[in-house]
Amino acid sequence: MRALAEFVMKDRRSAIIAVLLLGLVPMLNLLSPVIVGLTMLRKGWNDALAILVWALLPIGAYAYIGDVVPLILLLGVTLLAAALRQTQSWEVSLLGAVLVGLTVEAYLLLVPELLDLLFQQLDVYMATNGIEGLPIEELRATLTSFLGATYGMLAALLLILARWMQAALYNPGGFRLEFHSLRIGSKTALLLVGFMLAANFGLLPPSWVIYSTVPLLFSGAALVHGVVGIKKLPSAVLAVFYAVMLLPVVMQG
Repeated sequence: MRALAEFVMKDRRSAIIAVLLLGLVPMLNLLSPVIVGLTMLRKGWNDALAILVWALLPIGAYAYIGDVVPLILLLGVTLLAAALRQTQSWEVSLLGAVLVGLTVEAYLLLVPELLDLLFQQLDVYMATNGIEGLPIEELRATLTSFLGATYGMLAALLLILARWMQAALYNPGGFRLEFHSLRIGSKTALLLVGFMLAANFGLLPPSWVIYSTVPLLFSGAALVHGVVGIKKLPSAVLAVFYAVMLLPVVMQG
């Protein structure tokens, strides 16, 4: 990743080549938002927009044939990087990641056929196994919000990667200190609690509770990394931490 960062930061032409080529390849096109985000963090709007225009060509082609999520991530990470550059606040950026997730959910609701196939298969499975009474609509709402929150977390991870690249090139060791100091302040915590309560009491869709966990997960991870660093604990502690974090997902699978 450092080699990629060095290449795209060499000049504008190199960055344009990178977003054009990477943007054509599924999965690798996730690096296009990282490159634009890195440019935004280091050089600001003028240079970032010049790269963004070219990044939109392959990503826009995917959107044209029906895969709009990479486009949402590209624009979302660009705005998150701009917010981080302007405010130097990870709190603001993580709240912005929640908005990216909500945008993905809105898209999935506007284009419901993307999830229709999955639920058609679920109907077949239920009929085959004699399962009745499953609240399909509630399950669909929960799954849609879960996917939105997942993409919100992905947007935050791509921003973190862009920030790490910036630090690796221009401030070695700086990202580690910055990430370890990431905390959710009292005002933001109250906002997230209010969001949870509003969802629980029906003022917001109940499935939106999951979005309030996005900033808290990153803050918790930063706290664990910080403690491991301060106490000079073995890296295996982090491996155990992430294994425990992923255990519910694995068990559900």
